[in-house]
Amino acid sequence: MSTLKAKLAQKIAEHRPRTTRLVKEYGDVKVADVKIEQVIGGARGIRSLVTDISYLDPMEGIRFRGYTIPETMAALPKPEGKDYPYVEGFWYLLLTGDIPTMEETLEIVEDFKKRSKVPEYVYDVLKALPKESHPMVMFSTAILAMEKESKFAKFYEEGFNKMTAWETMYEDATDLLARLPEIAAFIYRYKYKNGDIIAGDPNQDMGGNFAHMMGIGAPYDDVARMYFILHSDHESGNASAHTTHLVASTLSDAYYSLSAGLNALAGPLHGLANQEVLRWLQDVMDKLEGKEPTEEMMKQFVWDTLNSGQVIPGFGHAVLRKTDPRYQSQREFCEKHLPNDKIFKYVDMLYRVVPDILVEQGKAKNPWPNVDAQSGVIQWYYGITEYDFYTVMFGVGRAIGVLANITWDRALGYALERPKSLTTKMLEDIAGIK
Repeated sequence: MSTLKAKLAQKIAEHRPRTTRLVKEYGDVKVADVKIEQVIGGARGIRSLVTDISYLDPMEGIRFRGYTIPETMAALPKPEGKDYPYVEGFWYLLLTGDIPTMEETLEIVEDFKKRSKVPEYVYDVLKALPKESHPMVMFSTAILAMEKESKFAKFYEEGFNKMTAWETMYEDATDLLARLPEIAAFIYRYKYKNGDIIAGDPNQDMGGNFAHMMGIGAPYDDVARMYFILHSDHESGNASAHTTHLVASTLSDAYYSLSAGLNALAGPLHGLANQEVLRWLQDVMDKLEGKEPTEEMMKQFVWDTLNSGQVIPGFGHAVLRKTDPRYQSQREFCEKHLPNDKIFKYVDMLYRVVPDILVEQGKAKNPWPNVDAQSGVIQWYYGITEYDFYTVMFGVGRAIGVLANITWDRALGYALERPKSLTTKMLEDIAGIK
């Protein structure tokens, strides 16, 4: 058994009594009241899911296992000479809550390499699809096609044991995560680079190998590490995380569950914001005729935009009440590696003027930029100008968090998710409407 799997087994054994006790001794304790506006409005804010993987703090942003993003980036082991951590070490953190040593991290790097070979039939399936298929269709299809590899599915067929079910879920999740970069890079090269496929480099970690297979040199390997970590998890109530959890709660394996979660991520209201922000930025540049943005020029443009009834994409967040630390991390990268890039100069000037204007306007609860205000800019700078592919890279990162979550779901024996529905008439009766 690997060091990570042994550590995870220990953590699960320690955690199970906590969940059991809560249900048995405190199961009737009320957590929250539910309002009609929440029932009709997408269950927003209803506290009804459990995850220890991440928490969205209104003032600190996402905490991964209790660590803020700056703390996470600083604490995790990094490849020599690089600014961002091994994604493999981050996987250890999400699963166990512990910061791995360099030795433990490199053990996972080697484990991922052994698991990373994608079955040849997956590429046959992708090539059978129309080449104009959306890359997210191709990505989700490739994952679903691999379901025959599921160790959990075989385990279930041979006789399900609730106490050990997490072990094969862990194996499936790790197999998937190790293969996703190769699948994503294949889709990119096959669809956008005339099928000029670049084979993986067995000497690279996950981030470095993804950059290699994409055909992009350093420091894009650090972009990949940063991007995958920042997009990994966002509590468990967002659409992709919740969908993955919901499907896994039926005792579906990780392949079915992740494919479903990615289908949710493909929705315009969930995973497309980064490309929409980039499109908007490029439109701003066109309207301002590509001029070097000044503070006065940008202030006028922002006010004109708001006064016309439009919003400023990339600013605001439903929960956060400060600049999104995911934005800040990417901003620091841009300041180091692309300070003179024309698009980044527009992003930078918007960062300087928009929050004060939104405060003055008085409508925004959070006037600060979120992760989407920056991420597309970096991808464009390094030559990934195909908007539709951005969500695939988002999906590789999001897989880290959702796969860690469903491994723990299985370990703690969470029940089939089955909320109760009400009719509109019932709600009217509750509201006292005659």
